[in-house]
Amino acid sequence: MPTPKPPPRTVIPIAVAEESVGLYAAHQKIYPRSVSGYFARWRWALVFATQLVFYGLPWLEWGQRQAVLFDLGARRFFLFGLVLYPQDLIYLTGLLVVSALSLFLFTAVAGRLWCGYACPQTVYTEIFMWVEEKIEGSRIARMRLDSGALSAEKLVKKWFKHIVWISIGLWTGFTFVGYFSPIRELGMEFLQTRMGSWEVFWVLFYGFATYGNAGFMREQVCKYMCPYARFQSAMFDRDTLIVSYEPARGEPRGLPAKARAASAPAAGHCIDCKLCVQVCPTGIDIRQGLQYECIGCGLCVDACNIVMDKMQTPRGLIRYATQNGMAGRWTPRQVLRRVLRPRVLIYAAVLMALCVGLLASLVIRTPLKVDVVRDRASLARIVEGGQLENVYRLQIMNATEQPQRYRIQASGLDGLQVSSEPWVEVAPAQSRWVAVRLQLPYGAAPAGSHKVHFDVRSEDGRDGVSEKAVFLVPR
Repeated sequence: MPTPKPPPRTVIPIAVAEESVGLYAAHQKIYPRSVSGYFARWRWALVFATQLVFYGLPWLEWGQRQAVLFDLGARRFFLFGLVLYPQDLIYLTGLLVVSALSLFLFTAVAGRLWCGYACPQTVYTEIFMWVEEKIEGSRIARMRLDSGALSAEKLVKKWFKHIVWISIGLWTGFTFVGYFSPIRELGMEFLQTRMGSWEVFWVLFYGFATYGNAGFMREQVCKYMCPYARFQSAMFDRDTLIVSYEPARGEPRGLPAKARAASAPAAGHCIDCKLCVQVCPTGIDIRQGLQYECIGCGLCVDACNIVMDKMQTPRGLIRYATQNGMAGRWTPRQVLRRVLRPRVLIYAAVLMALCVGLLASLVIRTPLKVDVVRDRASLARIVEGGQLENVYRLQIMNATEQPQRYRIQASGLDGLQVSSEPWVEVAPAQSRWVAVRLQLPYGAAPAGSHKVHFDVRSEDGRDGVSEKAVFLVPR
């Protein structure tokens, strides 16, 4: 029987796209234009202030030591006259809480002030762009240099720029490590090529991070990597001062005033010069409204005010304003009055209370710390003379800059006494473990666990600490 033939297959042509659609837009390099003005001067003032503190603080001396040093190996942290130990972690917690509340307060008042003026990413990007402008020229010159063919001039300028960038990055990394290792000793070790492997690693790591973030990534860090850009909207409201464009005054965008009367009599004050876009470090157009990429630096305000002065029109087409103020055409006095709203006042009150409490705690802080650890090898024993003895180990930490002599006493049970040496000497800013033996006449206390106190007091009686412990009486 013949096998039936299968039906012919129908071929349906499928159009194949000649070009595939990418998932991500290609990165377009931003060439910020330099501008002078009120907010630009404030940014540079913050650059100088922050870098003067960062680069200069490790070189300050306090007595015979570095003024600010976080000695992780010795587990001591020096802050001018303060000597802190890991047990003082509460102060670090308080500092972090104060920093977070300060960020909330500044954001509620005037948006991303931290990002625009004091963030390390902003500061180092500003420094690197200044170096780039001094070596490669203005915005137009840099664009021509990048788009031009390879030449000796291009090679020299690019190499010189990157050498300067790398030098700044390495010096920044060296300074960073100098906060954790005495910077003068670190400098001598560097000159003698004797730096430790971990020190070399962190200098290179922090230097490379500075070089990469400020030299190449720049606005990409602010737009995509920084979490603050994403959750800042939760701290904004309609009474937050933000960089704003006034559409009612600027639109429709038209020609300059001289050509406006004949061709566009109804045109707004914005002449569409795009200077506000050219000076923006993140490359956004503020005329499109509030955007999460805006770091609130105010450079577009300076650029627009320069144009308004040349056009002989009032300043403030782009300015710091609130959404309610723009909608209601409020005066500056009305805007500022509304800025001091309950939310801001609560933030300020809580922040002030925390700062006062933290400072008061530091002022009244006792520069003596004692930790008590029982000797687990011998919980209790009977020694000569019919005495019941418990052995402890005390860690006595001297948080002053002078050697101290402390007296150890015990209380809590009748007849309890310290049978070991009651006096102990501790060097400045050092800690010492001391074995302490407490003795009690046998039968003076019932069997069980009894609370006792170790009282450690300096020889001059100025500083003293009392710590709880347990004295065991066996059955």
